[in-house]
Amino acid sequence: MKSESRAFLLGTAMSAVILFGAGTAAQAKDEVMGDFSGVTLKAKFIGGNQYEPLYSRITDWEKATGGKVEIISKKSHFEIDKEIKSDIAAGSTDWCVGYNHVSFAPQYTSLYTDLKPYIPQDTLDKFSPALIDAATINGELQMLPRAQFDVSALYYRKSLYADPAKQKAFKEKYGYDLTPPETFDQFKDQAIFFADPPNFYGTQYAGKEEAVVGRFYELLVANGGQMFDEDWKPTFNSEAGQQALQWFVDLYKAKAVPPGVLSYVWDDLGSGFASGSVALDLDWPGWAGYFNDPKQSKIAGDVGVVVQPKGSSGKRTGWSGMHGFSMTKDCDQKEAAASLIWFLTNHDSQLFEASKGPLPTRTQVWDDLIAQVKESGDGYRAEVLSAFQEASKHAFAVPKFPEWVESTNLIYPELQAAIVGDKTAKQALDEAAQRVGDMMADYGY
Repeated sequence: MKSESRAFLLGTAMSAVILFGAGTAAQAKDEVMGDFSGVTLKAKFIGGNQYEPLYSRITDWEKATGGKVEIISKKSHFEIDKEIKSDIAAGSTDWCVGYNHVSFAPQYTSLYTDLKPYIPQDTLDKFSPALIDAATINGELQMLPRAQFDVSALYYRKSLYADPAKQKAFKEKYGYDLTPPETFDQFKDQAIFFADPPNFYGTQYAGKEEAVVGRFYELLVANGGQMFDEDWKPTFNSEAGQQALQWFVDLYKAKAVPPGVLSYVWDDLGSGFASGSVALDLDWPGWAGYFNDPKQSKIAGDVGVVVQPKGSSGKRTGWSGMHGFSMTKDCDQKEAAASLIWFLTNHDSQLFEASKGPLPTRTQVWDDLIAQVKESGDGYRAEVLSAFQEASKHAFAVPKFPEWVESTNLIYPELQAAIVGDKTAKQALDEAAQRVGDMMADYGY
């Protein structure tokens, strides 16, 4: 499909920037500060372990500008999305700085304003051009990316793979050596092998809302399928789609995943893997530091990271996106809001975030991060960077149309129905495709 082709080009551009940079960073002054004494900005942010450390830097902005920030809401990805949509419907959008994500941004164009008049071009030049393009909708820069470019790689417990008894038992049962999986079929084999419910599980997955649809989409593409054809007709109910959905079904049926996965979203996965009760976790880069922090994680020192597995087509794929900050049209302190958005996405903020695992969106920060890791001799962090650099080569974004999230709300209940055994994979996907096709027709596609 045309929009998915553009998405693959975006993913390719993302990986090219990560691996090779985007040329010499602009040398002009990159600063949007000012005196905002007496100004209080109301903000709505995403919450959760991998996102909140950055907010500790807000006090530095307050000291430098005299302004104040009142965080009036801080919720998970999907909960803050629901709250923002509720605000739009109610017309209560007089707060200033808000959360955004490239997959959700097309829904928010009535809420957020164009940042180009407020953010100097010298600043924009320091970001990956592909990511600025992804953040631009209908010619308007709807968000400034933070150091949260997302694509998944596979975290695993090293001690499990080093256990001679497990190596022997696995080889006898499956006929190949126990090493981190190269394919999703091997991933499933190993997850089932390691599982010992209810005490230990082979893996886990986010099981509801856009989260499970996105992961399904990733496997669909890895198996050679697509979500839509060139005329926007749903095609995810193909053989490749049925194979992708069956992967989730088989893991659930084998009790290789926790029984509550259908209520899981991203924070549940992070805390689950860090608890020491899961062997394999396909997850985002922002968790890397948390997983290896002995103060927060029971598996610190026992975490390995490899590139995401291949699907049946022989391709690795990476459903990806990025987080950012936006400014509402109703904000009455736009210069102050722009300054805060700049501050939370500037070089120092991105390096601060990226040092904990997330991937930066400013090109110079990549160079500085790699140099920092080399100097520190941190083998784990070097492994993380290497895995996610490779993973980023296969990154692609979701279709860039306003109804994407609405379409996922029609798809995920059908995926859940198949996972728990109420429907076959074909029945579930056929019904989902019919519903999404009707929706697309209603919108004139």
